[in-house]
Amino acid sequence: MQKETSMFTDLQKGAVQAIVNVFETGAPLGDYASVTLLKGDTGHLTYGRSQTTLASGNLYLLIKDYVDTDDAAFATALRSYLSRLDAIDLSLDEDSDFHAKLRSAGDDPVMQRAQDAFFDRVFWAPAVRSAAYIDSAMPLGMAVIYDSRIHGSWHAIRDRVITEYGSLSKLGEKTWMWRYVAYRKDWLATHSNTLLRKTVYRMDSMQTLMGSEKWDLSLPFSVRGITIDRSVLTGGPAVRVSADETPPRLLRLRKSPMRGDDVRAVQEALSTFDKAIRADGVFGRKTEDAVTRFQKKYGLAADGIVGPATLAALKIGL
Repeated sequence: MQKETSMFTDLQKGAVQAIVNVFETGAPLGDYASVTLLKGDTGHLTYGRSQTTLASGNLYLLIKDYVDTDDAAFATALRSYLSRLDAIDLSLDEDSDFHAKLRSAGDDPVMQRAQDAFFDRVFWAPAVRSAAYIDSAMPLGMAVIYDSRIHGSWHAIRDRVITEYGSLSKLGEKTWMWRYVAYRKDWLATHSNTLLRKTVYRMDSMQTLMGSEKWDLSLPFSVRGITIDRSVLTGGPAVRVSADETPPRLLRLRKSPMRGDDVRAVQEALSTFDKAIRADGVFGRKTEDAVTRFQKKYGLAADGIVGPATLAALKIGL
């Protein structure tokens, strides 16, 4: 497997991320200290520049990265929460002391660097692979994919659009993206979760950019009344609710082994690189060791935990 590299320039990447940051926190560069909780949000407590969620398990991974970093000012204060985060303890939704510590940690430059690296690894790199998988090459198309991967349910809506209208390579990127955004907008607008209906603005904004022929995201452009230009990207409250109805589990070694088709899929993918692994659907010590070896080989955090970055590197759920 070759390590995939982004086809986009740093400025284009910054423009894509600025769009989603505006959707998530109302600020082009994001708000590292933002703590959000909306009643009815399936993601539950959300935090940081691109609002990672408690329910997905990604908040655990982010805080783990931070407390394991040298010179993290709030490492001691947040380390005691790791077991509750790992267990997806929903009582953290209402833990005001925890919220206050998260907000304080958001001002720590170490936390800001940890978030940048985390969101690149967990969301940006998988989104780049998803773009390559469907042959998307335009910066605005990348913005649509990146937004959907962060917001949730990218794969489900993508597959429905392909089934109903055809592939991107068949329709052409502009037509396919118009179809996808319109389909996703209708899906959000009619969703049984009334909070998701309020996030239709994300698709409205994408349609505005498409209508303005901003496919290359040439600067400047505006999103929700906020101008994105070179000075914003180089210079250093929206509705936020997860659209991921069935987020994948974080797979890891536990005292009572995790079992299921998702474990088997990981094992089958690993077997391409590690002939010693057997796809039995049980996450045991041998599977953890194989995951760790794979992560080391491909430059991932070698923690033996299968999260979004490892799934993407294994080409699962592209």
